[in-house]
This record gives sequence, C-alpha cells and structure tokens, in this order.
Amino acid sequence: MSKHGWTYKKFEDCLKKFKTPSKIKSSEYYRSGLYPVISQEQEYISGYNNSAEKIFHHDKPVVVFGDHSRVVKYVDFDFIVGADGVKILLVRDELNPRFFYYYIKWIDVQSLGYSRHYKVLKENYIPVPPMGEQEAIVAELDEINSAVDELKLQVADLGTLAQATFYDMFGDPVANPKAWPVKKLGEVCFLKAGKNIKASELSQKPSEGLYPCYGGNGIRGYIAKKSHEGCFPIIGRQGALCGNVVLATGSFYATEHAVVCQPLEELNTIFLFFALKEMNLNQYAKGVAQPGLAVSSITPLFLPIPPMPLQQEFAARVKAIEEAKAELKAQMADMQALLASRMQYWFD
Repeated sequence: MSKHGWTYKKFEDCLKKFKTPSKIKSSEYYRSGLYPVISQEQEYISGYNNSAEKIFHHDKPVVVFGDHSRVVKYVDFDFIVGADGVKILLVRDELNPRFFYYYIKWIDVQSLGYSRHYKVLKENYIPVPPMGEQEAIVAELDEINSAVDELKLQVADLGTLAQATFYDMFGDPVANPKAWPVKKLGEVCFLKAGKNIKASELSQKPSEGLYPCYGGNGIRGYIAKKSHEGCFPIIGRQGALCGNVVLATGSFYATEHAVVCQPLEELNTIFLFFALKEMNLNQYAKGVAQPGLAVSSITPLFLPIPPMPLQQEFAARVKAIEEAKAELKAQMADMQALLASRMQYWFD
C-alpha cells in the first residue's frame, strides 16, 4: 500500500494480452491515407497508409511506447504500427488509460541510459487507485496539459505571423512580385564558412564559459571558444538539411559546415534572415549520399533590396512578435513546471 492508500501491481499484470498487428516499412508511410501510422518519432503521426488488414483498433485508448526512442504517446483512434520497437500497451479495466499514460510519462524513461528501455519500464509497479480517484487525477492533469497545448498553439501562430508579415510587406523574394531592385547575394553579403573542430571539444549541455557551436543543421553543441559576436544568419552547407537558415545572436562559434552571412550594405539582418529562409537554398545542393551546398552556388543568386526604412519596420514588427513569443514561452514553462509538480505529488 502507498501513502495514498493505493494498491500497486506489476507492470505486465496491468496489461491485456493481444496479438500485435503487422508492422509496415517506413517506405510505406505516405502523406495521405485512411489510417495514420504511429511510429517512434516525436511527431504524433508519422504518416498514413491504406492497409486495412494491418490496422489496430480497440474500444479503449492505448499507450504507445517506443523501445528505442522512449517516446510515449496516448492514442485514442484506429492506427497502423510503423517500424520495429513500437510497443502497444492496452491496460486492463481497473486502470484508466490516460492515468496509465501520465504515470509512464512521469517515470521519465527518457533519462534512462539503456538500449532496451521497455525491459526497464517493465520493472516498475503501477499504482491502481480507485477508478473515481484516477478520473479526478486525470481531469486535473488534463486541464494543465490543455493549457500548455493552447500556449504551444499560440507560439506556433506567432511563428507563422512573422512569415506572413514578410510576404505581405515584401512578397516572394525569388519571384519578386513587387519589383524591388535586386543585387547578387555575394555583392551585398560576406559569406564565409567557419572552421573545423574536434568532437571532443563539444559539450552537449550549455554552461558558463561555453558558447553555442553552429554546424550544418543549427546548434551542434557548446564549446569554450567563439568565432563571431553579433547577429548573423547562418546557412547550413552539409547534410540532408543543408540550405537551412538559422539566426545566431551574441557570441558563438561556427564550424566548417556553417556559412555565416554578414550584410555589407543596404540590408537589415532580420530582413536578410527571413529572405534567405524563403529562398529554398537546399535546391542548390549537390550530392546524394552526403548533400553539400557550396558557397559559390549561392553567391550569384539575386536578392531583392527593399528600402531600408521598410526593412527596419519589418524588423521592429518581428521584435514585437518575438517578445510576445517569449512571454508565452515563459507562461508555458510555468505551466509545464506545475504539471511536473502535480505528477510528482500524485505518483511519487
């Protein structure tokens, strides 16, 4: 018995036995279809498929656990299983499926350093309060979780607002429908890749005395030296996502896979960042196994140059949007802390 007066049962004693449906290959994930595919990725739905004989359906929701990724999902709709290592957990009648989901989330399997995480998960005992108490706990946690989800949606909406504002003020930077004067990117920007580092120099966690280290796909880690200071767009030039653009601010280090873009004239940095993002630079990459984007491939590209006051007005709007996002993210962090606190209260 626990301090709450709850009973505890072995993990597997809380689950129903059933035949796991056949899995489909990742090559069979499509953008559309009758049935969503659930796999180990962070995204809730990984794709779609029409294979009715492989569908999983039941009268109760299930918890889906990724044995390799440690991702936990609550699924209350018919679906198809994608990839190996996906565990379907169907609880017995004495457990509320969402109560079980929150408990698995609270265990924080993500922090366990094992290769087969489901084996470790099975070593746990599951609390089984009276059903009415389970439902009350779920209602409380759902309310907090819904508030977090709503804040996430508001942050996402603000993210698209900045992009929409760019198109409204300047139009597509490639088609240039507003007929702004144009110049080659290499004429108005100094573009130069950073320098190589050793993997042993990197830390995966930020701490005092370390600076963000940018590689081909954004921040690669943190390092005890810096190569730049200021606000610059960075173009990734190596890997499947080469051509992606991130904005680096403050002190940072750029590796040989990160091209730092320094405006020389007539350009506001924030305007340049959004313009580069909308130019789909990945299309200029070469190579299949390891795509790469040469600086020489993008310097000849034409960039529209709107009047500087208009660029500055856009930057001011983006700043206001980012300030609003920061406020929402602070609220979201508070709600996530509250959720963690209440889960700790109920499950510890």
